[in-house]
Order: sequence, then C-alpha cells, then structure tokens
Amino acid sequence: MHHVQHFYGLPAYTFPQYADPAALPPADAVAWRLHRDPYDTEEDADACWKRFTESVELSKVRAIIFGQPWYDGDGGMSDDDLIGLAPRLTGLEALFLGDLEDEQAMISTISHGDLAPLLAAFPGLRELAVRGGDGLDFPVSGHQNLRVLRVESGGLPPGAAEHIAAAQLPSLERLELWLGDENYGGGATVEHLAPLFAGEGKPALRHLGLQNSFIQDELAAALAAAPVVPRLTSLSLAMGTLSDEGVEALLQGQPLTHLRELDLSFHFISDEMMLRIWTALEPAGVRVDMTAKHQREADDWNEDGRYIAASE
Repeated sequence: MHHVQHFYGLPAYTFPQYADPAALPPADAVAWRLHRDPYDTEEDADACWKRFTESVELSKVRAIIFGQPWYDGDGGMSDDDLIGLAPRLTGLEALFLGDLEDEQAMISTISHGDLAPLLAAFPGLRELAVRGGDGLDFPVSGHQNLRVLRVESGGLPPGAAEHIAAAQLPSLERLELWLGDENYGGGATVEHLAPLFAGEGKPALRHLGLQNSFIQDELAAALAAAPVVPRLTSLSLAMGTLSDEGVEALLQGQPLTHLRELDLSFHFISDEMMLRIWTALEPAGVRVDMTAKHQREADDWNEDGRYIAASE
C-alpha cells in the first residue's frame, strides 16, 4: 500500500504542519490530505483539523483524504467532526478514508465503522474510497449521487459486502471491492453478492471489480451468466486466486466481447488457458490484462497453495 498521489482527478496535497493561509493552494485545486506523522510532529489530529477548518475555504473543498492519525489501527477516527462540518463543506464530492502505507498499518488493522451517517450527511458525494475493512459496515438503503465506490480490504466483512450489493445507487458507475481473506474478517460469498450479479439497484454501473479473494473461480462462474455483465465496459477479477477453472467458466458463459478491458492480473492461470482467453477476446478489441502470474506455494495457508494479493 502506498499513499495516493491523485484522487478525484486532483493532485493530493498534504496540509502542512505550519500553514500560512496565503501560501496554500486554492481550496478546489487539490485533494486535501490530512495526515500527521507522529515522528515528525507532536500536533494531534484535533489540532490539525482545527487549523485546516480555519485556514481553508471549506465551501470550495472538493476532495479530502484522511490518513494517520485519523486511521492508525487503534480504533479509527470518529466521523462526528466531519459530519458536523457538512453545512460548511457544501462542495465536498470525494472522500478517501484510511490513506495509510504498509509501514504505518497493515490493511487488515485499519478500522472503520458504520458509513451510513457519513453518506447521509453528504448527499452530493460522488466518490468514496475506503482502505481497510475492520469493523466496516454499509447499511445504506441508497445514495443518489455516488458514482465511484472502492473498498480496499484484506477482509471485507460479509455484512458490508451484502449491504453494498443490495444498496440502491442509481448513479454508481464504478464499483471495486477487495473481498479479502476470512482470516482477516472477510468471508463474503456469491450469495452475499446476489443483487449485484442480478444487476439490481445500480443501473449506471459500467465497471465492476470483485478482487483479492479466495473465491475468484466461484465469482467467475457466477459472472458467466450474470445479468449485470452485458451492461459493463470493464470487469476485474484481479488480485486473487483465479485459475483455469474460473477462466473456463468465463469462456463457456455469455459473450464478453463487448468489454473494453478484462483485468485478470495476479492469477494462477496456466499458459494454455491464458492463450485461450487471449485468443477469444483480444481480436475482438478487448484488452486482457494477465500480468503477474503466480506459482502455487505448498506451504501457504490455502490448501492448494494459492494466495491473494493483500490480506494482513
């Protein structure tokens, strides 16, 4: 994991320790990163947040990135202060929660909570990115304007996955879920995601990523006949344990030649099967990404030696 350098089409700008308001960029020109390294400053999160709210024209802020110490693996940040400023953050369109690097926290220890109050407080939000899944929930019946939702997790709680799949998100165009490992809080199944496969509640969806899981072959088999697939322009089954079994299901299922991109990177597909899917789709104009082929490891946790890209 690395700090995001761009978010919502804007360069990430770390709010400085000593901020001269006159020297700051325009409020709408950057994605504001709130990140305090305890080794570099003794300022706590509350003091940094107070300076930010006093120095930046909040009504023009479009994107905020929260890093350490708001999300440091010790219980996470309360959203109350952010929600309390909703009347002033009238232009806020994008949030990134949990922008931490590997040396700051393992992805499985980055804590969150119920995101429903946050989404309710910002009906104009268009993009939400979340890194970490510990304690995460998404009991949201709907949100009218959210266009992009990405959850990077070593273990996405099944309840959160089920709520996301069932949520009414009529404007959502891109959805990316890292399902993760049940040993780190994951365990979502095809059944949990059933409304998503059925194409319910997300009529604008054009990109679907179901990634970083031990059930990639099962997901591929479900997608082979899923009603949501014909409306997609790109599909990702990357970062997980996809093997020949899953690719065979895709090849035997509904046509995928309408896609612009199929991302199967970080996989356990044989050379022969890689050639088969490439031959079936690349001539039709589908860009098939099969980089980072991995070998089975007999000593790994998974009994057949396969593993996912991000877990702990």
